[in-house]
Amino acid sequence: MTPNLREEKKLRRKGYKKIVGLDEVGRGALAGPVVAAAVMIRISNLEPQNSKPNSKTQILKEIKDSKKLSQKQREKFYEILITHSGVLWGIGKVSEKVIDRINIKNAAELAMEKALINLEKKVGKVDFLIIDGNHLNNRRLKTINHRLIVRADEKVFSCAAASILAKVTRDKIMKNYHKKYPLYAFDRHKGYSTELHLKNISRYKPSPIHRQTFRPMFLYG
Repeated sequence: MTPNLREEKKLRRKGYKKIVGLDEVGRGALAGPVVAAAVMIRISNLEPQNSKPNSKTQILKEIKDSKKLSQKQREKFYEILITHSGVLWGIGKVSEKVIDRINIKNAAELAMEKALINLEKKVGKVDFLIIDGNHLNNRRLKTINHRLIVRADEKVFSCAAASILAKVTRDKIMKNYHKKYPLYAFDRHKGYSTELHLKNISRYKPSPIHRQTFRPMFLYG
């Protein structure tokens, strides 16, 4: 399935004007922040009548959920998305310390809320959210008209775009952490639970950016 603009168009026909897709990355990682992106699409700017085959808009038709793209593909789409006149976006981050304090689900939704706040600084108050998932706790997000869609990042263009922006942003954060904590190879696994990562936690004990409430920290801490 290729992400498309059907949901956004359907909502526009119902009268909603500022429709935002939300997605987060880093929920399953053992270290570092959870990062979310909020994306609003100007549909007319993404579907110009005379768009050339090699234009940014044509290239965006190849967009997919970030998990289905290579690092090189994600970075290519990221550069197009952040500069495209048809794409407005905001990023939100929640640290590992807050994750330990409020749990990962609440932290992921807080990151989405922060991403939305940063987007609203550019576009004003939005009137509909499309959220990747099947359950929502966040009070602020629940006050806005919204639709929860399982695997929305595989189906809905704005959510797929949000997944790419969040993923590339988080990868950059983890690469920077690698410079500070080179023993853990964060540049390779980005904090996820790989064999190499678990081996390094066991060998060197958890770093200050590891999520202390996650199970491997109890095993190796």
